Amino acid sequence: MRKKPELLMPAGSLEVLKIAVIYGADAVYLGGEMFSLRAKSHNFTLEEMKQGIAFAHNRGCKVYVTANITAHNRDLKGIYDYFLELKEVKPDALIISDPGVFQIAKKICPEIEIHISTQANNVNYETFCFWQDMGASRVVAARELSMEEIKEIHENIPEKMEIEAFVHGAMCISYSGRCLLSNYFTGRDANLGACTHPCRWKYYIMEENRPGEYLPVEENERGTYIFNSKDLCMIAHIPEMVDAGIDSMKVEGRMKTGLYIATVARAYRQAIDDFFDSPQKYQENLSYYQEEVKKCTNRKFTTGFFYGSPGQEAQIYDSNTYVTEYTYLGIIEEVLEDGSGMITQRNKFSIGEEIEIMKPDGRNITATVLSLKNEKGESILSCPHPKQRIFVNLGIVLEEFDLLRRKEGNLEEKE
Repeated sequence: MRKKPELLMPAGSLEVLKIAVIYGADAVYLGGEMFSLRAKSHNFTLEEMKQGIAFAHNRGCKVYVTANITAHNRDLKGIYDYFLELKEVKPDALIISDPGVFQIAKKICPEIEIHISTQANNVNYETFCFWQDMGASRVVAARELSMEEIKEIHENIPEKMEIEAFVHGAMCISYSGRCLLSNYFTGRDANLGACTHPCRWKYYIMEENRPGEYLPVEENERGTYIFNSKDLCMIAHIPEMVDAGIDSMKVEGRMKTGLYIATVARAYRQAIDDFFDSPQKYQENLSYYQEEVKKCTNRKFTTGFFYGSPGQEAQIYDSNTYVTEYTYLGIIEEVLEDGSGMITQRNKFSIGEEIEIMKPDGRNITATVLSLKNEKGESILSCPHPKQRIFVNLGIVLEEFDLLRRKEGNLEEKE
């Protein structure tokens, strides 16, 4: 059997980084305040990056920093200065797509590994070999590659060259995420980190000789969202991905919540570990993993390009909403002597409600909210204010990083 692949999780904030590490990531990737393709996520200051790297390294987890914009001349001086700062922060790798940025990284911090981003359109083994000759240690496969193509790449590159591939999360309608729609419609460049996700919008067509007559592109009476892909999910195909030679299984989502990251990381951690413990155990638990990843927001699931070009079933035509089965209430940040815990509340809940405690070890424990107190120690019936610090008693001794969530049924949430 091949070596166990790395589980690589996204982190949009220091809190989410800690959740990713605790819930099973082998490595996390994050963006700084500049030169990353997720300008709308919280991102990390240098101080937060230092804290995050220390937290991860203390628990045997690696940290990769994205610097994968398509750089213009005006960006280069800032990139030089930024890499000088990263040299002191010491991440485990830089994720880069632009050859010019790659050259700067080699000059400024040659001791830090370089991974080539999916934005570089990496679709054949000669490209992988080229980047290895240039000094890269890993290449992220384009999302448009099939399982067979990835396996062929693996068979035609040096053994020490690593393959990283996206296995879960949102899909982009543009080749390897190199979208121009956002810039065209809004002036916000997706390739500089400011994508407005126009692929989720509703569209009409207009015949050139009938200006002003807008015709809906309809599937039914509610219209259609012609670019709105389902989310990628490959948790049911761990054996095939291992056989194909994928070294790092990457999850998309640097703008996702702590609940999303914890849910996906824990499910994939269990699936990967179970498969390497016993393929039979993995097969027996397969439906469990699949049900678990459905418990966080998703647009329903597809296998993307892994088994050929996606057909019409890979799109969602009647809405641009997420399916949301669970609501994120908060994560235990501090445990008191009586076993109650302090959270920074994410969504309202009340005394008497039945909620679920999600634990990093895989357990889900149902509990009833027995009491709530605010920061002043005053008893309250509910916590209606987002980001309010709350002390919650569930009748169970809580632990740091326990995540609290509430089952809502099959609800839809507008993006």
